[in-house]
This record gives sequence, structure tokens and C-alpha cells, in this order.
Amino acid sequence: MFSFWPKQRRRSHLLEQPFPDSWEPIVQQNVYHFHRLTDEQRDKVRRDLRVYVAEKNWEGCGGLEINDEIRVTIAAQMAILVLGFKEQYFDAVLSILVYPDAYMAKGQHLIEGGLVVEGPSAREGEAWYRGPVILSWADVLESGTGANRGHNLVFHEFAHQLDMLNGRVADGLPPLDSSDDMARWEALATATYNQLRQACSEGYRMVFDCYGATNMAEFFAVATETFFEKPREFQKHYPELYGLFTRYYRQDPLSWDS
Repeated sequence: MFSFWPKQRRRSHLLEQPFPDSWEPIVQQNVYHFHRLTDEQRDKVRRDLRVYVAEKNWEGCGGLEINDEIRVTIAAQMAILVLGFKEQYFDAVLSILVYPDAYMAKGQHLIEGGLVVEGPSAREGEAWYRGPVILSWADVLESGTGANRGHNLVFHEFAHQLDMLNGRVADGLPPLDSSDDMARWEALATATYNQLRQACSEGYRMVFDCYGATNMAEFFAVATETFFEKPREFQKHYPELYGLFTRYYRQDPLSWDS
């Protein structure tokens, strides 16, 4: 209870300071979604990313030296993901670890253990329950600049963190406002997930990447990427599910400036 107020005071003091001049070109160059936002939305991204930069423990791995470009590029994408939320600072994520590129790691794909791993050995990222998020800088930059349209590593990994806000098991069912919303979400998401599994097994392509056919947790993360990266295609083919995503994320990427 008492730790809340010092944190709020620190944040208020931080946000009273001018946005660093050297950070603006980073956001402009490395985060293509930023250009599609309104002035008011951009101001919120600037505010939120400053909290992420200040409060997270940023650690370079594999010889990577952390600098402002890395922090600001990642933090800006985090802020865009939760742009519709009043305050979502991912307080459970204390550390963000960044490798220069895809990295090799031992382990298993253990959803039940609170771990979500991308790939069997060479990984682009990981999201741990109440633990760090691990990212490949090369993939962050590629998706942030729009060089790999349809995919966004930051959106994907932090979607897993949103998924785990209601428990350590990433199950593709993030916290929702009502039991009716939960039932509707589960029915639609499960049906679409099963369609994706069938299509991928038969070699057909859908708007969602086949990595989303791995399990429901990965489907939610992949669908989140699609929501922000390919909103027109998502809405065209799955309008009802798209509507649920707009309600959950409290924003509609189709309404952003083109």
C-alpha cells in the first residue's frame, strides 16, 4: 500500500520533465506505427515509454551494449500495444533482456510452468510469468521499422505478458471485463484457432501466421500482431473476433491515419 505513492510521485516528477530531444528521431525512424497516430496518441506514447525506460532494468546479452536507441525503440512499441489502456506499465516485468540477434537457449516449451518460448532452440524472444522479457534486437528493429510487415516481436512477447495478468498459465484468455465477454472470446478464439490449425496442416494460408496454431497462448500473441500489423485483413476475414480485439485493446488500428 505505502509503496504505491512513492512510485506515483517518481512517475509524476519524471513526466514533468521535457521529452529528450535525442529520443524523438529514434521513435520517428524506428517505429513506423508512430506515424499513423494522432498527436494526442503520440503524446501518450512519449509519456508511457519514458516510464518503461526509467523503471525497467535493461540488460544487454551476448555482447550487446544497451543504449537509448534500444530502450526507446522497444519502449515505444510497448506503449503502442497498450495505447488504449489508461495506465499499463507492466509492473510485473522488472527486466528486459536484449540479445543482438536470435539466440540459442536450452529449455522446453512449458506453458504450464509460466514460460512461453519462441522456437525450439534458436529464439527471437521469451516471456516469463512475473519475470523478464527477452528480445532479439535485430528482430525488434526489423518489425519496428516495418521491414517485416505482419510480425512484431515486441507486440508478441508483451501480449503474452497481458495474457498472464490473470494467472501464471498463458492460455490465450487475457483478463476481460465480464463473464459474458470471456465466454464470447473463448468461443470465437477457439473456433478460429481450430480453423488455423486445420488450414496450416493442409498447407493453406490464413491471415494469421501458422505459429499461432501452436496453442491458444501463441494464437493470442499472433492474433495481436495481426491486429496491429494487418488490421484491414483481420477485420475483413474475422470481423467479430476483430471487434473483440478492439474492445480488449481499447483501440482500433483501422482508425489510425494511413
